[in-house]
Amino acid sequence: MSVDAVVYTDSGTRIYDVTDETAPDTRSLGDELAAAKRANGTTWIRVSDPTSGEIDAVRDACDLHSLSVEDVQHAVRPKVEEFEDHTFLLVKAARLRSGETTFEKEVEERPVGLFLGTDWLVTYTLEPVEAVERTWTEVQHEEGRLLKRGPDFSAYRVLDVLVDDYFTALDDVEDRIEYIEEEVIESTDVELLEELNSARRELLSMRKLLWPTRDAVGLFARGDPEEVAEETEKYYRDVYDHLVQQVDLVETYRDLVAGARDIYLNSLSASTNEVMKTLTVVATIVLPLTFVAGIYGMNFEGSAYNMPELGWAFGYPAAMLGMAGIAAVMAWHFRREGWL
Repeated sequence: MSVDAVVYTDSGTRIYDVTDETAPDTRSLGDELAAAKRANGTTWIRVSDPTSGEIDAVRDACDLHSLSVEDVQHAVRPKVEEFEDHTFLLVKAARLRSGETTFEKEVEERPVGLFLGTDWLVTYTLEPVEAVERTWTEVQHEEGRLLKRGPDFSAYRVLDVLVDDYFTALDDVEDRIEYIEEEVIESTDVELLEELNSARRELLSMRKLLWPTRDAVGLFARGDPEEVAEETEKYYRDVYDHLVQQVDLVETYRDLVAGARDIYLNSLSASTNEVMKTLTVVATIVLPLTFVAGIYGMNFEGSAYNMPELGWAFGYPAAMLGMAGIAAVMAWHFRREGWL
């Protein structure tokens, strides 16, 4: 749990550590946050896994709307909302990880709230997110020079890292699709069908994530929020172009998975047809043998109209040889036709 703030001015940077360990109550926490926000320069307040008192203090100090805070907590779909003195952007970090009840990978989404003012930025996450932490580290190592370009540029850097991580997740899905395409031609195992369905679920999750994110970032790329400087719009357009590329990749991968699934079902149908053809051939061969055995199994005796060969000493060997000959001729015929 942490609430940190950094303020960049021409004279340097000042980092505020305003967690509960340094602030005995939420009142002093709110005072520190308010002072950081009012300071001359560019302010970034980073909120990660806060307590209810901490997030209330941040909300009051920065005049954030309670519904926007709840949107982050409830992980709603990516969106943009403009308020009188700031713009709220909700995006999500995504990564593939093993599921809790299965070893198959699932898309894990973690909300990231960006509250962008004219000279301040608030990032709110429910747990540490690499994109935010990496950018925060850059600010510290560069002594705040990143903030010199404005809070909108710092928000862009967070978005850029988030979107680049989407490529990593999509690369993982692509590797799985390549494996499926290689195996689907040679195997019809049930596990392969489970892999197909898992890939379809991952792509559906990515599609549901990327489409609204693209639309939300598109507003920043056009410069609709007044907090986005004109010279920063081109950076947001670059992020928007990456999102468009990722949406196209998802649609392409979905087509590949659908094609692999069709190949799997066709292979399974062909395999079933081969089994049915073999069973049909066997049943066809056995049918005349059953007829012959039924005729000679009636065992009628004592009449001139009954079968005289029933009393023949070589009747049984002759019947067996005859049935074997019938079976051999039929098997030869089916093999010549390519059924065996």
